[in-house]
Amino acid sequence: MITIDGTQYSKWSRPIFEQMRAGGVTAVHVTLVYHASARETLTIIGAWHRLFEAHGDLIMPVFTAADIRHAHEVGKTGIIFGFQNPSPIEDELALVEVFYQLGVRFMQLTYNNQSLLATGCYESADSGITRYGRQVIAEMNRVGMVIDMSHSAEKSTLEAIEISERPIVISHANPLFWHDSLRGKSDVVIKTLAEAGGLLGFSLYPFHLRQHSATTLADFCGMVAKTADMIGVQNIGIGSDLCQDQPLSILEWMRNGRWSKTMDYGEGSAANATWPEQPDWFQSNADFPNLIVGLREIGFDEDEVAQIMGGNWLRFCEEAWV
Repeated sequence: MITIDGTQYSKWSRPIFEQMRAGGVTAVHVTLVYHASARETLTIIGAWHRLFEAHGDLIMPVFTAADIRHAHEVGKTGIIFGFQNPSPIEDELALVEVFYQLGVRFMQLTYNNQSLLATGCYESADSGITRYGRQVIAEMNRVGMVIDMSHSAEKSTLEAIEISERPIVISHANPLFWHDSLRGKSDVVIKTLAEAGGLLGFSLYPFHLRQHSATTLADFCGMVAKTADMIGVQNIGIGSDLCQDQPLSILEWMRNGRWSKTMDYGEGSAANATWPEQPDWFQSNADFPNLIVGLREIGFDEDEVAQIMGGNWLRFCEEAWV
């Protein structure tokens, strides 16, 4: 079975790459940056090239959907580059194509805050897609870079779906009907996304789960089943948002970047000021087979499980990437 994870930001190492192979992970969309300039991003891409050289027996770069299939055939994990913030393109439209040529295949238009392109989900007012944002969407459509609205506010997300000539993704978020959070997505957003051919990746980050770390596998898979009833199995996948082995300093960087001197609690509570414990059934990349078991037990047939675990992501990438 091809298994594709729609988003991770782990502290990459050989043990994690080995866990990916143990868990049968065919490809992962890895976050290159949260808050970084174009120059800083080039350094991060260079660091990944060194990882490919040092661990080429376990991982390989992905530029096309055919690369994902090849990774599956040779028993490696394909690495797909993505941005969780548009900061690397700065205010220069041409950098969209530059980074696409370097392998970047996904870019969020916001990361929680207002960006030059759109409004983040933590802002009190949502002004929608900006003038520059419309230009960036058109350019992403032209080169084949996928628009990701995981951390964006509702109006901005709906406008992105409408403006984009290609389907977009919400790579790592859960429905509001299951868990009420600023990062959750409404029924309107989920249905509009699906109607436009988009894809929703379900998050396994504990703060996105109904009972956080205590959430059961059956409860999570029940949410997946209810969403499938709403929009169809063909429009859903996994986007775990797994952040293995990261220190607290990385969480602070994700939240604060360079814009805040104090810890940004996002949801308004200091309770999420540190890394949460993962559920016992999803501790690491080695645990993806548990999701297969849970989906089967909740009632999905083998073809549906294969679609959710990676088939839908693969089909989407085949259609989206130029």
